[in-house]
Amino acid sequence: MAERLDTPKETRRGWVPRFKRDPDAVGRVAEAFARFMGTGTFLVYMTLFVIVWVTINVVGLWGLKWDPYPFILLNLFFSVQASYAAPLILLAQNRQDDRDRVSLEQDRQRAERNLADTEFLAREMAALRIALGEVATRDFVRGELRNLLEELTPDPDATDDDDGARREARDRRDERARRDGGEPTPAPVRSRGRRSTGS
Repeated sequence: MAERLDTPKETRRGWVPRFKRDPDAVGRVAEAFARFMGTGTFLVYMTLFVIVWVTINVVGLWGLKWDPYPFILLNLFFSVQASYAAPLILLAQNRQDDRDRVSLEQDRQRAERNLADTEFLAREMAALRIALGEVATRDFVRGELRNLLEELTPDPDATDDDDGARREARDRRDERARRDGGEPTPAPVRSRGRRSTGS
């Protein structure tokens, strides 16, 4: 069977497993090491280690004295530890800086979204206030209806003075109409009878 050119070949399994390098593994180890070095447990362990080292090499317990008094091997151990600790701590700080940068970017985007939402809500509230300012309120409509009703319906408790004032106003209009050569206005027909004041 002919092989197709658009189909990739299968990889053969070798006898030796391939090592897959994880680029983030060193960073995780560096952070764990830096975290451990910043604890009191590390200080206690280091102090106990130095005390045991010095005691064994000064007293010579069990006939062991592999690092006599100037403790050159112990100094070498501390130098190696310091030479590895500083870069590992810097690597851990760089990873923390990267995380902080991502977190700050997310916070900035969240703040921008919140600002946009707040501005949108403020515009909507202003539009609602303007729309409500143009709408007649219930109290305004009631007051207007009450005024119209009072103008259209005659007052049953009106006194003769009110009727007299109306008559005088009508007479003045008629007088002006006659002077101008017009017709006098007819007297309005009252639908309700006047209440009798006597009896």
